[in-house]
Amino acid sequence: MFLMGKTALITGSTSGIGLAYAKALAAEGANVVINGFGDPAAIEAERRALAAASGAGALYSGHDLTKVDQIEAMMAEAASAFGGVDVLINNAGTQHVAPVEEFPVDKWNLIIALNLSSAFHTTRLAVPWMKEKRWGRIIQTASAHSLAASPFKSAYVTAKHGLAGFTKTVALETATFGITANCISPGYVWTPLVENQIPDTMKARGMTREQVMNDVLLAGQPTKQFVTVEQVAAMALYLCRDEASSITGANMSIDGGWTAQ
Repeated sequence: MFLMGKTALITGSTSGIGLAYAKALAAEGANVVINGFGDPAAIEAERRALAAASGAGALYSGHDLTKVDQIEAMMAEAASAFGGVDVLINNAGTQHVAPVEEFPVDKWNLIIALNLSSAFHTTRLAVPWMKEKRWGRIIQTASAHSLAASPFKSAYVTAKHGLAGFTKTVALETATFGITANCISPGYVWTPLVENQIPDTMKARGMTREQVMNDVLLAGQPTKQFVTVEQVAAMALYLCRDEASSITGANMSIDGGWTAQ
């Protein structure tokens, strides 16, 4: 258990990729702080399971990451419970699909706030602790859309491109402090976020559900298979190891060959 004594905070971690991150890190002995929305009983069951797996602590923080004061409260809770955050994984995100001229302004603002700005706020608050300890891991769940664009996803593509640039900047600023900052950029992973965008894509493109899955979601992935949450979590776990200490400012594609084309 190489993460014993360390604390990992993962945003957007009550389901999907985020929960897979939490499970992988807890299995290596880390205290974990999970965040997100969902059924309270189900979240509590996951929190208990994480604590049992780690033999350490597990805290649920249900703050709304579109609000700066609530991000600050979440980070303060982590510091109070565990002393600080050693591994920060910014995974919270949302999606909306619409032509740019019809894109709702409130949806644009929501996506930028949750997918991009929240990562800035958690990072600025975590870095002082990491610098003091001279060790830290900052990991962003970016996306193949941090490297390539798709139609009808102007806000999401903008946020993910911004996240990749932000990560490079943080990597340069923290390179001499034992801190690494990297992106993991999955292709389509079968998660609630992906499933929930299918109706909007059906409407925007005039397609059936099956056409969206085969001709849109998997069209760009040469493997014709969805990426699994376990594959993404395994990459994050490797980036936390000492063997990965020279990997910083990188954008790691896990996309079935999508961005190789």
